[in-house]
Amino acid sequence: MTNSRKNKKLVVIGAGFGGIAAALRARARGHDVTIVDRLSQLGGRAQTFERNGFKHDAGPTVITAPFLFEELFSLFDKNPNDYYKPVALETWYEFIFEDNKKFTYSGNLEHTYEEIRKFDEKDVIGYQQLLKTSEKIFEIGFTQLADKPFTSFLQMVKLIPKLIRLRSYQTVYKLVASYIKNPYLRKVFSMHPLLVGGNPYSTTSIYTLIHYLERKWGIHFIMGGTSALVDALEKLMVEEGIKIQKNFDVAHIKIDQRSKRVTEVIDTQGNNIKTDLVIYNGDPTYAYQHLFAGMLNKPMSMKPTWLTQYSMGLFVLYFGTTRKYDEVAHHTIWLGKRHKELLRDIFEHKNLTEDFSLYVHRPTATDPSFAPENCDSFYVLCPVPNLQSGTDWHIEGPKLQERIVSALSKSMLPQLEQNLVADFWMSPEDFRTEYKSAWGAGFSIAPLFSQSAYFRFKNQDPTVKNLFFVGAGVHPGAGLPGVVSSAKVTDTLIKDYLNSTQT
Repeated sequence: MTNSRKNKKLVVIGAGFGGIAAALRARARGHDVTIVDRLSQLGGRAQTFERNGFKHDAGPTVITAPFLFEELFSLFDKNPNDYYKPVALETWYEFIFEDNKKFTYSGNLEHTYEEIRKFDEKDVIGYQQLLKTSEKIFEIGFTQLADKPFTSFLQMVKLIPKLIRLRSYQTVYKLVASYIKNPYLRKVFSMHPLLVGGNPYSTTSIYTLIHYLERKWGIHFIMGGTSALVDALEKLMVEEGIKIQKNFDVAHIKIDQRSKRVTEVIDTQGNNIKTDLVIYNGDPTYAYQHLFAGMLNKPMSMKPTWLTQYSMGLFVLYFGTTRKYDEVAHHTIWLGKRHKELLRDIFEHKNLTEDFSLYVHRPTATDPSFAPENCDSFYVLCPVPNLQSGTDWHIEGPKLQERIVSALSKSMLPQLEQNLVADFWMSPEDFRTEYKSAWGAGFSIAPLFSQSAYFRFKNQDPTVKNLFFVGAGVHPGAGLPGVVSSAKVTDTLIKDYLNSTQT
């Protein structure tokens, strides 16, 4: 840990993974750090729910790029293995199609080839070419850009030739379809934007880098769930002297009009914390609309508020079962009959339809502690329109749960209706109220080319220079690698800011 006269008092608002990573990086530079959160648990959307002996991870369940978390411990010369236990999954995802065909996607490349051959022998070569292209995009989009600030349009302009060569003007689906001809496999290999809130048919092909990212580091699960990783990071923060205040619901971030600097953070009870710098880990739209008393405008470059596009919403169903489903993988993607049309209804038309596709998480496949003996724990995520749809979730939520349970009972979870216990759900309305997400969007603004890098919310406010942002809404974007990398971007900007103000 360094010490210098540049060390400042710093408040991090929001203890999701982006906020925690930012707090630790700031502390490693010697700053006096306080992290606050409106909830009683840290982790942001990575909450843990327990019902009748069943445990559920509320938020992210897939760990890629594990080195990003290891780095946070290495900042303090700590061994992450002393704090949490990651397990590399052999089967990454099992895809189940509407006609019960299956595709098992794993870390074993030869096994992946065999699975492809079940659908189309010729697509093995296409997949190999896709993987090479994904690696090239990864080297630019992740290795070179994910942790670099975008503070000027010129930086973006300089990248355009590289981005054109990599066909980033294409959508993920179009790029995948140029290599893969089988319609089933096209759905499989273009699904990655959905992991960060994007439609494969409109999301820039830059996001095919996720494909290579998975190949490079694998897919991991933290024993005890993602919340165990949060607990490990909280322990590290306590050890390193970061002050933690839970149940601190920020109502106002005060700005001195003369200096154009943030001076203090005030909660709904009138408690205040004076500070030299603020890092906001949350939806930037919410912050600009509600926390500055109208003193700041939404600084998205070249895009007015009314044109901003938000990610889809999420309906998440949690339940336990009084029997085990040993044949069900840890991660299953259950695809309905419609694909492009369903996604268009969700993202463009904002229609809640009768049909759906699902992501099914069965953590008990790896960690039996999530459920009582001879039982299973499940988390079923259903992409739905965000609240721009006007959906009344008090009415539609129970109906959607019934349709999902019925569909799963007739397919991958036979007799689910008879074995289901301790069930509850969250809707986009809960994302708006619990996580202060604009329009209840599951992943902040959508990952479009026109909303990426320089065109995304800024990691440093252009006007109030001691106000910084991390999380899904800023560069580089949503997903655990994205939000943790955003803390690296902000760390660089804070260092540059303090150097520029040093006398």
